Amino acid sequence: MSTPPVREQFLVISALGSNAMELTNVLCRASHENRCAVISTRLSRHGELSALVLQISGSWDALARLEAGLPALAKKHEFTANVIRSAAQEVRPQALPYVAYVSSVYRPDILNELCQFFIDHRVELEALTCDTYQAPQTGGTMLNATLTVTLPAGTQISWLRDQFLDFADALNLDALIEPWRPQNP
Repeated sequence: MSTPPVREQFLVISALGSNAMELTNVLCRASHENRCAVISTRLSRHGELSALVLQISGSWDALARLEAGLPALAKKHEFTANVIRSAAQEVRPQALPYVAYVSSVYRPDILNELCQFFIDHRVELEALTCDTYQAPQTGGTMLNATLTVTLPAGTQISWLRDQFLDFADALNLDALIEPWRPQNP
């Protein structure tokens, strides 16, 4: 009789700190020292703070050691951290990854309107980046957003694209939706 495979376990850590390099170094080192592996990570700067999100895998005891040591690390290196146990991401072999690009004059309701459009069409959000900037010619505040989404199996792509472009036109957004492509060919 064979031994059943060990179920991979995960921690998701979100951390905020003022020194992006130190924050990343400390958390990656702690993961390694506790015999855990960094599966994915995202770092972004927001004003004087950096936000780091890591997905860590390991055995239950290795993850427990890492989790138990985080408060002391956070205090020593002056960052805040939140930790939650997570399961592996559900495999969706028939789902189609797409990217929506949006540019417009900034309005506070644009992101929730975009999210509501995709919720109404049963489209899942995988990643979102949004930045504002001052337009050089007019000085007005502009918004650029990139949403990586996953279309459910069976979605009629041309219909959804038309719906999205009509939605964008109604809100006066410059928008495009196209298949997701790897960044490094």
